[in-house]
Amino acid sequence: MTPLPDGYRVVAVPRERKPELLAVDHLAFAYEPDAATSEIVPDQLEWDRTVAVERPDGTLAAVHASYDFDLPVPGGEVACAGLTWVGVRPDERRRGLLTAMMDAHFTRSLERGEPVSALTAAEMAIYGRFGYGCASDDVRLKVPRGARLRDVPGSDALTVRIATADPDEHTELVHALHTAAGAGRPGWVLRSSDALRRGRVVDPPAWRDGGEPLRIVTVHDEAGEPRAYALLRRKETWAETGARYPVMVREAVAADAAAAHRLWSFVLDMDLTHEVSVRGLAPDDALLSLLLDSRSAVPQIGDNVWVRLLDVPRALTARRYAAPVDVVLKVTDDRLPANARRWRLTTGEADGAGLAAEVTPSDDEPDLRLDVRELGGAYLGGRSLAAYARAGLVTELTPGALLRTATAFSWPLAPVCSWVF
Repeated sequence: MTPLPDGYRVVAVPRERKPELLAVDHLAFAYEPDAATSEIVPDQLEWDRTVAVERPDGTLAAVHASYDFDLPVPGGEVACAGLTWVGVRPDERRRGLLTAMMDAHFTRSLERGEPVSALTAAEMAIYGRFGYGCASDDVRLKVPRGARLRDVPGSDALTVRIATADPDEHTELVHALHTAAGAGRPGWVLRSSDALRRGRVVDPPAWRDGGEPLRIVTVHDEAGEPRAYALLRRKETWAETGARYPVMVREAVAADAAAAHRLWSFVLDMDLTHEVSVRGLAPDDALLSLLLDSRSAVPQIGDNVWVRLLDVPRALTARRYAAPVDVVLKVTDDRLPANARRWRLTTGEADGAGLAAEVTPSDDEPDLRLDVRELGGAYLGGRSLAAYARAGLVTELTPGALLRTATAFSWPLAPVCSWVF
């Protein structure tokens, strides 16, 4: 454990100390919500998983929390500590407080039986030094109004409705479709509490930046059942040539290809609009395949979920593999010495979701050498160990082992998480 400055200590934060925690968070992230916003947005913290560094005088200097998630992984899921709300007061930086909190987070997560931690990062450069690897990308896209899509059978039979988003009316609809749309996709973390689910649909006026209230577009089949949704807002904008409203999509998911086609056909051709922006799409999202002229869209690739393996053998046995492999991995881990050794990963019989694996300590000569950071990056199947090797971050010690292992770790669906936690 990293020593703290004299008199500082890591403490649990009960709900009664919420105002103190918020004060640190607001200083760290340079914002201050108004009272009306605080009334509308639900309390999304899990207070038995909320921690701080306390000064000698009893005030808080740094905070963090985690969520109790089940992280979807290739062929299954794993208990995961979703790290969140990490903040250090500006006048307490560079004193080891974050490092001490990360050590405490790892210890507490392992004590709860969570072999993996995951996060979405405010800044990319922070978490690699703690062993987190960026395990997925997402696509942020700007698409001009009227962009044409390839035909999908069945799309014409679906109907579209638009309404003002209402947390009381739409929270469960969004959750149900979000669950269905993400089935089988690694990284697709579900919002695990009522507060997180409702928080996705609430719309305080302070969040609108001059735009309209949050709208929800839903696609329905012939029986009236919802098959897709988009949460979005438009903003009144006029130019010399006329209306040029942007459409900002907070989240868009679809349970099948026809529903995706119908949803985007509507969103991409709304009156008065000029351009649609959306973020959080998987690199293999249906929209990217449906666009007839993908050059007309302006893409930006961003980091998405970061993964940290806290218990290497438990984490690696929780997922499935795309091809047979028998490999000895020499893993380095500066923060969790129990992981830093040779592990033999051997796949067995297919179980319907891929190949299961057994992971055991080994004294055999290693086939690959890599850090836990790269192992976390490859964990969801969205990063190639072979690509890491080309960057000098993975070393092949046995000829042919790299290709076999990289193939086994790959997965047909790209990982992504559609929201920031």
